[in-house]
Amino acid sequence: MSDTVVIGLDIGGTSTRATALTLTGERLGTGRAGGGNPTSHGAEQAATELLTALRGALAGTDPARVAAGTIGLAGAARLHADPAGRAAFDRAWHDAGLRCPYAVHGDALVAYASGTADPDGTVLIAGTGAITAQVRDLRLDRVADGHGWLLGDAGSGFWLGREAVRRLLADLDTGRTPGALATAVLTELMGSAEIAARPRDTVDATIQAVTRRPPIELARLAPLVVTAATDGEPVATALIADAAAHLAQSVSRIRPAGATTPVVLGGGLLTGDTPLGTAVRAEVGQRWPDAPLRIAGDGAAAAAWLAARDLAELTDPAALHARLFPTP
Repeated sequence: MSDTVVIGLDIGGTSTRATALTLTGERLGTGRAGGGNPTSHGAEQAATELLTALRGALAGTDPARVAAGTIGLAGAARLHADPAGRAAFDRAWHDAGLRCPYAVHGDALVAYASGTADPDGTVLIAGTGAITAQVRDLRLDRVADGHGWLLGDAGSGFWLGREAVRRLLADLDTGRTPGALATAVLTELMGSAEIAARPRDTVDATIQAVTRRPPIELARLAPLVVTAATDGEPVATALIADAAAHLAQSVSRIRPAGATTPVVLGGGLLTGDTPLGTAVRAEVGQRWPDAPLRIAGDGAAAAAWLAARDLAELTDPAALHARLFPTP
C-alpha cells in the first residue's frame, strides 16, 4: 500500500493546483499552473495548464505508481458532455505519463471533502459567485443558487460589488454626501472621489465605467465592502448582514431544519477572517445549532483523497482524511 500514489487536482478560473500523495498521507509533490477551466479558457488551453500542474506534482515520482486520480472542476458536467474537451484532458493525462483512470467532480464536492470526511452534509461556497450543495454519500445531491451573476449568486462577491455601486448611485441621486464605502467605490471606478457640480454627470460616468467592463468584474469591489465593514462603516455593515442572510437562505432551500450533518464553508469570502465569514457562521449556528461547522481546506489534497477512497487498498478513509486535514 505504501507504494501506491493518488493524484488530485483543483482547477479554477485563475489557477490549477495538483497534489500527489501516498495512501499513508505522505505528500510527494505539488504542481501549480494557470487557470484551467475549459469553459472560460477553452479545452486546449485548459489541458495545457492541467499538464503543467501534473508534471509539477509528479516531479521525482514514477507516474506508474499512480493508481487513481480525481479532478475537481467548476462546470464538471459540461466537460463530461463535451467529447473534445474530455479528449484534450485525456491527452494531457497520458502526456504526463499516467495510465490510471481519473474521475471529474464538481468543485463544490471537492470543497466539501476538504472540510470533512462525513459522507453526508452541506457545502456553502461564496467567492466571486455563490452556490450551496447538499452532499449524500460523497456525491452532489441537490444544489441551490449558483445561478450566475444575472439571475442569482446572492451574497457573493459580485453581489456585494453591485450593491455597493447601487448605494453610491442612490447617494448621488438624492444629493447625500457619500460615506466611506461609497467614496472608496467611486474612487476605484473613476480614479477620483470628486463629484461633478451636476451630480447626474457623475452618475452617468459611473454607470459607463461599470457597463464598459464585463459585469462579473463588479466582484473586484467586494474587498472594499469587507474592509469598510471591518472598520464599522454602516452601509458596508448592512450589506454584509444582508449577504449573510442571503447565503443562509440559500442553504435553507436544500438543508432541512434541525439537520445535524456538517456544514462546510468554502470560497475566499468565507474561509478567511472576514466579516462575512463571521456573519455566515453566526447565521448557520443559529439555524442549525447542532451541526458541526467546518472550513474548506486544500482542494487538490481533497481531490486526491476522493481518488484514494475508491481504492481497495485504502482500509480507513477517515484516518487518511484526518492526517491530511488535522483538526486545529
